[in-house]
Formats: sequence, structure tokens, C-alpha cells
Amino acid sequence: MNYRTIILFIVLTSCAQSYTNSELKKPFISKGFAYIYNEEDFSNQIIKKKLDNSSFQIAHNKLRAGSYIKITNIKTNDSIILKNNKKAEYPDFYKILITKPVADKINLEKDSPVVEVIEVKKNKSFVAKKTKIFKEEERIHNNAPVETVTIDNLSTNNNKKKMIIKDNFYIIIAEFYSKNSAYILKKRITQELTNFESKKLYIKTEKSNKTTLLSGPYNSINLMKNDYIQLKNFGFEELDISINE
Repeated sequence: MNYRTIILFIVLTSCAQSYTNSELKKPFISKGFAYIYNEEDFSNQIIKKKLDNSSFQIAHNKLRAGSYIKITNIKTNDSIILKNNKKAEYPDFYKILITKPVADKINLEKDSPVVEVIEVKKNKSFVAKKTKIFKEEERIHNNAPVETVTIDNLSTNNNKKKMIIKDNFYIIIAEFYSKNSAYILKKRITQELTNFESKKLYIKTEKSNKTTLLSGPYNSINLMKNDYIQLKNFGFEELDISINE
């Protein structure tokens, strides 16, 4: 156990999450960005395994192949449950690798693909039912005819400007029952991560007395990546992402 890991272990013993043996057996849950598969990234070896981008396929870097995963679009609450096709490596910043049909199915925005990933542990009848449903959907998707769509009367709306609201993203660093522990960790990060912009760190306390240390806001994925990687290298194994705190 290296120096940084020891420090984080001492500080995080008061965190709201208590990693007992029973906790470790709970289904995997994580929130962050989905990586939408494309062939170019596979050719450039950014993604290590190939997926069929014309069908409903997913890959995860921690969950075994064959396990069932529920993917939810956090912004719209649209979700899908699919069997994990492969255990595969992809950039650590992302929570799951999905094909374009999966992204389309849950109405995921390319510039803001924020998802919740949950390992599904259900009985066999549930799994069989879900598998049948999504195999049928995949068949419909692959065989759908291309139709010409005509749109009329657009001129009346040409002069109306749409208001675009930018999303703000946050890195959830840790959750505590003790506000003092959150301040200790914030101070530690500020002192040791000299390249980290400390003013991005802030502490949020909820009515349930849960205190959260966050970093943000970020208005794009690229702006968040550098800080996320710094925090991961500091010793945090799993960092969740929240939107519009």
C-alpha cells in the first residue's frame, strides 16, 4: 500500500460508504459518461475490442461477459437492459462502451452522454424476458426500411430562437457523514495536487446530514477529463459524475 493510498484510507474511513464484505457483494453501480463506439477508435487501438455498431452491443471493463447491465440516460430517464457482450478495455474516464443503436434507444446526446450503469441481478425468467424483448427490438432496428419524410410549414418558426441551456457536470469525489472529514480531504487534495484548481472543490451538505465533496462545475467533457484523471491517479478508484447539481 503506497503513501497516497494510506492517506486516503485514513481519511475515507468516515465516508458515508462503508465497504464491508456485504457491500462488496452488492450489484455494481456507477454514474458517468458512456463511450459511444466507432470504428476509427478501434482501428487506432483506443478501444481494444471490436463491436458491431449496427446492433445493440455493450462492453464493460469490470463486469464479466454475459452479465446483465441496465443503462439509464440520467437526463431523460430512458433505460435499456442488455447482456454484456464483452469485458473490454476503453479509456478509464468512461463508465461503459456502447454502440450507436444503444445510444439512440435511450436518446443519449453525443455531447452529453451521461448515464447510470447498474449490474442487474434478477431471476432467470426476468432475464429471459428481457433478452427476448431486446432481440426483437434489434431485429426491427436492423430491418427497418428507409422512408422519405416531408416536413411542411417550417417557415413560421424560422425566426424563433431556441434557448439552449448548457449542462454543468460535477465529479463526486467522496461522501461523508462528517463535514469535518470532507474539509480534511479537500485540504489534502489542495496541498498535494498542486496542478489542481482548488477553487473547483466545494462541499455540499444535504438535509440527510450527508456531506459530499465535489469538483466543478464543468460545461464540457474535455474540461473535466484532466481533473478526473488527476483524482484517479491520486488514489480514488471509482469516481461518479453528477449533472446540474
